[in-house]
Amino acid sequence: MKKTRLFKPALLSLAVSSAMLTGQAYSQETSAAEQAEDVEVIAVKGIRGSLIRAQAVKMDNSSIVEAISAEDIGKLPDSSIAESLARLPGMAGERVGGRTSGISVRGFKEDFTGTSLNGRELIGIGDNRGVEYDLYPAEIMTGATIYKTTDASLLVQGIGGTVDLQTVRPLAAQETLTLTGVLEQGGNDSDNPEFDNNGHRYALSFVEKFADDKIGIALAIASTESPRNERKYGVWGYGENNGALLPSGLDSQAISRVLERDTISGIFQWRPNDDLDIVVDILDIDYSDSGVIRGFIEPFELDAASLNGSGANSTGTQINSNPVLRTDPAQKDGELSTYGLNLTYHLNDSWSVELDVADSESTKRDLRGESYSGLARNGAAIADADQRTRDFIMSPDGITFTDSNGLGAFADPTMLQLAGPQPWGGGMASLADQFATDALRADGENYNYINAQDGFLNYADFEEELTTMRLETFGLVDWGMVTKVNVGVAYSDRFKSKDNKGFFATASSYPDSQAIPADYLYNGLTDLTWAGMGYVVAYDGFAPYNDGEYTLNDAGLLEPDRLGDTYEINEEVTTLFAKFDFETEVGDFFVTGNIGAQYVQTDQSSTGYIGIVGSNFKVCDADNDGAIDADCLIDIEEDYSHFLPSFNLSVEVAENRYVRFAASKTISRARIDQMKASGFVKFDQNINLIAIPNNQEAVDEYGSPWSKFQGNPRLRPLEANNFDLSFENYFENEGYLSLALFYKDLVNWTRDGNQTIDFTNDVTNEGANYFIPGFHDRTVGADGLVGPDGTTYAAGTYLTPPDTGTFSFFEDGLTGSVKGAEMTAQVPLSMLADSLEGFGLAGSATFIDAELDDGTPIAGQSDRVYSLTAYYEMNGFEIRFAATKRSEYFTYERGGSNKIEEATRSAITQVDGQISYDFEGSGIEYLEGLRISLQGSNLTDEEEETRDENGLVTLRREFGPSYLLNFNYSFY
Repeated sequence: MKKTRLFKPALLSLAVSSAMLTGQAYSQETSAAEQAEDVEVIAVKGIRGSLIRAQAVKMDNSSIVEAISAEDIGKLPDSSIAESLARLPGMAGERVGGRTSGISVRGFKEDFTGTSLNGRELIGIGDNRGVEYDLYPAEIMTGATIYKTTDASLLVQGIGGTVDLQTVRPLAAQETLTLTGVLEQGGNDSDNPEFDNNGHRYALSFVEKFADDKIGIALAIASTESPRNERKYGVWGYGENNGALLPSGLDSQAISRVLERDTISGIFQWRPNDDLDIVVDILDIDYSDSGVIRGFIEPFELDAASLNGSGANSTGTQINSNPVLRTDPAQKDGELSTYGLNLTYHLNDSWSVELDVADSESTKRDLRGESYSGLARNGAAIADADQRTRDFIMSPDGITFTDSNGLGAFADPTMLQLAGPQPWGGGMASLADQFATDALRADGENYNYINAQDGFLNYADFEEELTTMRLETFGLVDWGMVTKVNVGVAYSDRFKSKDNKGFFATASSYPDSQAIPADYLYNGLTDLTWAGMGYVVAYDGFAPYNDGEYTLNDAGLLEPDRLGDTYEINEEVTTLFAKFDFETEVGDFFVTGNIGAQYVQTDQSSTGYIGIVGSNFKVCDADNDGAIDADCLIDIEEDYSHFLPSFNLSVEVAENRYVRFAASKTISRARIDQMKASGFVKFDQNINLIAIPNNQEAVDEYGSPWSKFQGNPRLRPLEANNFDLSFENYFENEGYLSLALFYKDLVNWTRDGNQTIDFTNDVTNEGANYFIPGFHDRTVGADGLVGPDGTTYAAGTYLTPPDTGTFSFFEDGLTGSVKGAEMTAQVPLSMLADSLEGFGLAGSATFIDAELDDGTPIAGQSDRVYSLTAYYEMNGFEIRFAATKRSEYFTYERGGSNKIEEATRSAITQVDGQISYDFEGSGIEYLEGLRISLQGSNLTDEEEETRDENGLVTLRREFGPSYLLNFNYSFY
């Protein structure tokens, strides 16, 4: 005899079936409510209530899932959904600018994890597919479900899993009017005088029902202003210098930014009768992250006679210091809008049909200016040049300075010059005539384009649009074991583009220099004493761009790799799916589950450019009209299909004890930046590379000045066969133990491809010849030259580069495997003694062994992730401390020239805490809707570090803790 059971923890909070499981059919909501009609509902609030509701979702799901839940809209305790997700078992947060933004699931970065909002695919405003989870304020969410295994009806998938964020459904929620106010203070004071460390958040959440509960409206409005003050230590790399490991160059900066985010979420639900349910929802997010990056960047020169020590531990003196004071104003602005319509109609008591359509759009401009200042324009004589020194201490934690001489001008705006102190203008070679001058440098040569770069304006524009449609039917059937059928079709149309732009900036004083104008200056100085670099002038880095002080030249026509990073991507995906739920008894064991499959047809294409320097030394502008030549345009299309089966099985081996097994094939579509059609041919102007002999043996040994790179629009999705086994023991309403084992057989992963090509006859581009006389050749100067192979070249020798070099691209075919185990415990300590009522622990440990066949790491993969939360809640008082730790991991991020760069992050432990009091049971009537909390994040001031193969810090970011004082008042 079959049994249909309503899991016991679900009875404690009927909101689970309506507020948390929003992706399920209305018939399920109604059925659950009818079964529980006569059950006494026990209202449990606060963290214990959240744990109970989340446990009910985990228990009452055919897939292996994790969940977070708020007791009501606006009641999640964190500033963004990202912080809540990062504490869940098998999850790990990645900080971007000090805030948890990225989330990896079972070691897979967010680009390889599907993200949905109420079951619909969600887009972000980033460079790739992954969603920036800190974009979504907690005030508009009621929870999230994380699917670690999939079923055929889960259309938004990823190899790591699926994160489904959830907003309220007003007819299934409690009516409320809640006002939230938060005061924020950063633990670090601002080192830049134009910023501070104070912020705030405000939110209004409203749920109301009308017309005999046939119409429901939910509205959430949230506004955030959040500061971030960062201290960054960086180097260009370390090298051996007289027996010591010392930096090649320095890059230390004081960074101040402010996040401003305004969000509106509106939901209209109309249920005119028992058969029809209509939901319309909108979400609009305006996002700005602006600030300044200010500090020193310079080459490092050692006074060899001053050196004491060796290896990574030494002391000494830096000489001939000529730093560039970089003032980089930054402005990132984005907007995301989503509109959706969901119609559910019950044909009869057993069958229903559902239509869901949605359109999402996002835009972003990520702009960063660079403004250079220093002691003088490069090439000019500087008084007492040999007296500009700094004493230093070098250790594995990097280099620090203890004293300096001759650098006091950096605190004096009347002495500091608005000009580039270093000769960085080589990228403007094609504009040599524009910067030709009779003025002489200190070395007797004429000033030229090399000396003409005083800044750079760097920005990228992103646009994305996603339209989705889904039509499906649900049927309750009696087909032997099969109890429910869900079949349907879905269609999605995605467009994403990137326009990578940049402009070289030259001050109007060129070839001379001038002091920084007084109207650019801020009151106060920037503090770099923490790096041993004293106080420096603070000025508005956008000012010389805005008032025309800088002359701008389009870098897109000068730098082939910038044009080669501009592209459009289009994807059309049609999915047919069918899922069959079953339940039966095998012996004394109650068995449930589902089996199904998806057939996925994909048409994808990309349009872009191949950036090539022409005979006029410009990129793709042979006729000098400022427009991109048509023969640089490239357009590539591809289509393919996948069959994705899935199987989930749950066996109740004893009361509230389950063994679950899942098997599936899943895909994650290739990274957007790897799918671009665009590419470029680049040439290193270093004469030592041009002097490499023209034979393959020499190129293999010494390299080549030539290189070519191109994306691949024909890339197939990343693909994995997944197997999961878990045991779950639910022993209390807020207590369980679980052990999950998983294995992912990676049958296709994107890998780096390399090919040697002839750059005078490129077989990959119709035999193109890239060599340009007068640009790619050199004549040896008066001092002669010794080539990399030891060949001596006399003055006047004419050199041409070798013909061959490397063509780099992306290709399919890499395989690998991921093996892992997750252990989770949620234990109310009242089990041990009545005196511990209200105390509890929730912890998890995830162990992962991942390996790609070529030895490369998987982005987002930490071998070890631990999480522990200790809490106490009783009579309205609540205290919670949470610690998460993840081991070292590989990732990628936005780098120079708006391109993606790889990075390795050191292990990190983050500790958060919260103490709160809910006045509902206080007996003070006018305070009964009030809840006050004090929250702190990154309480241990954890730094973010990257170290090289020698264990030396190459990048360190210090963000400091942050503190939030929260006032939450529910009027009803």
